[in-house]
Amino acid sequence: MKKNTPVSAIMTKNVFSVQLDDQLADVHELVRKHHIRHVPVLHGKQLVGIISKTDLNRLTFSSLFAGEGDTDEAVFEMLTISQVMSHKPRVVKETDSIKQVAEILSTEEFHALPVVDKKDESKLVGIVTTTDVIKYMLEELM
Repeated sequence: MKKNTPVSAIMTKNVFSVQLDDQLADVHELVRKHHIRHVPVLHGKQLVGIISKTDLNRLTFSSLFAGEGDTDEAVFEMLTISQVMSHKPRVVKETDSIKQVAEILSTEEFHALPVVDKKDESKLVGIVTTTDVIKYMLEELM
């Protein structure tokens, strides 16, 4: 296994993201439509947070009770992205090794990490997930 392979080799580069002032319902629709679990939150071009499918599921009732979709919409209208997201998320640089990322994911209990520019930690360039790391390791073992 190549110990120094940069995370940029396995990260998702075309990241679905939202703006801080978008509606929470927009995040929910993005997650549902594109089958993604983590959405970086930007203020302009600056990374300010991350929101997960789990964060959204904690707010909803439709998964627990049939016919509660209207209740979900009301909850999404009452709250803002800023109230639900994780602020100042743990990030990795695009030049960090996959090994370093795997260590963070396994010890700090994250499931995804925003990947930022090597010179500007507020500039989002990708996202890496536990699934990306596992797929990489499986390919290396084959």
